Amino acid sequence: MRRLDVIDGMRGYFLVFMLINHLVFAGGLWLVEINHRNLAFVEDAQGFVFLSGLLTGMVYARKMIKDGYIVGRDRIWSRALELYKYAMGIILVVLILQIALPSGAAAWQNWLGPTSLFDVATLAPVATFLVQPTFMDILPQYIVYMLFAPMVIWLCLRGQWLGVMIGSLLIWLSAQLGLQRLITYPLNEWIAGNTGQEGLRVSFNLLGWQIVFFAGIIAGTLTSMQKIEWQKVFDPNRATLAWTALAITLFFLPLRIATAHGLMPGVVLEKFGLMEVRADFGPVYLINFAAVAYGLAWLLIAGPRHQNATIQKIAAFLTSLFTLNFLQLLGRHSLQIYVWHVLIVYVVYYLDGRTPELSQVTKTVIALAALALLTLPALWRDRERLFGQSTLLGPWLKGTA
Repeated sequence: MRRLDVIDGMRGYFLVFMLINHLVFAGGLWLVEINHRNLAFVEDAQGFVFLSGLLTGMVYARKMIKDGYIVGRDRIWSRALELYKYAMGIILVVLILQIALPSGAAAWQNWLGPTSLFDVATLAPVATFLVQPTFMDILPQYIVYMLFAPMVIWLCLRGQWLGVMIGSLLIWLSAQLGLQRLITYPLNEWIAGNTGQEGLRVSFNLLGWQIVFFAGIIAGTLTSMQKIEWQKVFDPNRATLAWTALAITLFFLPLRIATAHGLMPGVVLEKFGLMEVRADFGPVYLINFAAVAYGLAWLLIAGPRHQNATIQKIAAFLTSLFTLNFLQLLGRHSLQIYVWHVLIVYVVYYLDGRTPELSQVTKTVIALAALALLTLPALWRDRERLFGQSTLLGPWLKGTA
């Protein structure tokens, strides 16, 4: 089992369920209910952000070790600029479709708000990520984190990873206390009063969610420095933390089911809700994510070496799942796939709004077709690797590369 293959497969897995969860149909889609988020306060976005940070640390720490800080920093910022172009590109495509398609503006009113190519004042907040159209929110936070990634990686390389971790934790804590409102509230009023937008519109509190990304950065950097021996960290003979992670997950299981189906009593929800604010990545989400992430890593790394046959079978199943070629194909080009998935989601939502309510069978077929379409950017980018130059299309593909 190659480590990067499994990471790619996991990223592909998260992308598949992101697409399914983001497909919006009148009357809902039954496939949305088949998701780990209904069993724990852990969602695809968290895993995707963490793995992105992990790979960033692994890749660019090696670059800094080899070529120095400046080269590594420039590579990271160049990547951030590339992703910014992707983000602006997909928004531009959607805004063009908004104009070109009949009733496009009305169909996406709730997702785009007043943003329009005909109103320049509404575009500046979008270009600066102060206003993020629906489902276009992971790339902006990833880009912002990439701006700070060089400094974080460099500090970790200099042995200051513990200080970085403490700083990240304090920043997360400030998000739970609402300290960002000292800036966001005046900014919201300014946007609403001067740009034509409704106000500040973001799905993720950057101060809260950064702990997921930079935890990945720290782990990835220490891995590149060979400061962590994962086979020893996840020892099959030392399962206390694994059982603790399982206990935490099982504790939150009925609470997640209760909140998902409106079964939690109001007097409890009043207090509980303050601890599980998704936008801030509240304590409930942080604890659940830590538990599930550790438990999953333990199963993948220590599970195959455990003496218990059941644990070995669970580990083998997870390994087989995350090494599926389909998932690895998506994961190798995860950020391009994420951009592409946004367009698919917008088109499906538009088509659903232009037709009578569809049956669950029809919606399922559309969802499966959307999953097939999800592979197109990956197939294009991997065309030579997958098809080589011996095919009939080889010369044409080479000429258009």
